[in-house]
Amino acid sequence: MAEVRNKQVVLRDYVSGFPKESDMNIVEGTTILKLPQGSNDVLLKNLYLSCDPYMRMLMTKVEGLDVFGTYTPGSPLTGYGVSKVLESGHPDYKKGDLVWGSTKWEEFSLVSPTQILFKIEHTDVPLSYYTGILGMPGMTAYAGFFEVGSPKKGENVFVSAASGAVGQLVGQFAKLTDCYVVGSAGSKEKVDLLKNKLGFDEAFNYKEESDLNATLKRYFPEGIDIYFENVGGKTLDAVLPNMRVFGRIPVCGMVSQYNLTQPEGVTNLANLIFKRIRMQGFIVGEFYHLYPKFLEFVLPHIRERKVVYVEDIAEGLENGPAALVGLYSGRNVGKQVVVVARD
Repeated sequence: MAEVRNKQVVLRDYVSGFPKESDMNIVEGTTILKLPQGSNDVLLKNLYLSCDPYMRMLMTKVEGLDVFGTYTPGSPLTGYGVSKVLESGHPDYKKGDLVWGSTKWEEFSLVSPTQILFKIEHTDVPLSYYTGILGMPGMTAYAGFFEVGSPKKGENVFVSAASGAVGQLVGQFAKLTDCYVVGSAGSKEKVDLLKNKLGFDEAFNYKEESDLNATLKRYFPEGIDIYFENVGGKTLDAVLPNMRVFGRIPVCGMVSQYNLTQPEGVTNLANLIFKRIRMQGFIVGEFYHLYPKFLEFVLPHIRERKVVYVEDIAEGLENGPAALVGLYSGRNVGKQVVVVARD
């Protein structure tokens, strides 16, 4: 019965304002690589961990976030990850299987089989993709754009946080639907990425625009049919007057608001009435039944390089806190992944 080191990223205390690396501790613990007698749990070796903006909300003690499950000070963070099965008490999983789902930010995790979302069957693509394009962000982009956004050929699509894990895919899916697509991002490097690698028709750096309303009128003189909402706040307020009649706004995230003690108000909501706009929030977990259909759609595009995916890789669990905190200042370029182990 082998006792091994089990490095963990632990939340020190609930967070107020912007998170800092010091809000998390790297703890050197140990674990026994053996299932308890009679257990139907699954023992995992974690390989890749996903850094996602929603994780900030879980660092605060807030009512109403039961759908995610908030973090507990003194315990490891949890999130999406790619893992290898070391031992299983459940018939659906066996030693050596690769899986993705919810796991802890540590080297080895004992999880309930309900925390595993899918077994990984396609290994001709990078395993890290299952934290991104083939994992939760990919499903978020697919469900949010196609199921909630209901796109039609030739429509005008605006994507905020467009170079992020979800936004970069929404833009590419929109182009596959023959839509006109504009993205916003926070640096020249990201704007260049959107236009030159990801195939967006246009992109702009929102930090350089003093009047977002005028900017959107410049890029969308006929208005926006679909706004894929990732940031909220001032961007949402500027988008609303620029929406077309019967426009749709799938609400994926509002990252500009997560670190504020007092959220910003939105003043242009009356446009929802005048323009009969449908604005709908969604939780990706409600769409996981579509995962096989999603794989059928996206895997051929990946293999034919009709869809590309940009990752920002942080090596080592000890670099996890810096990688996660970097999301909220836009330090990452593309999907932020933490490598715990490569096999």
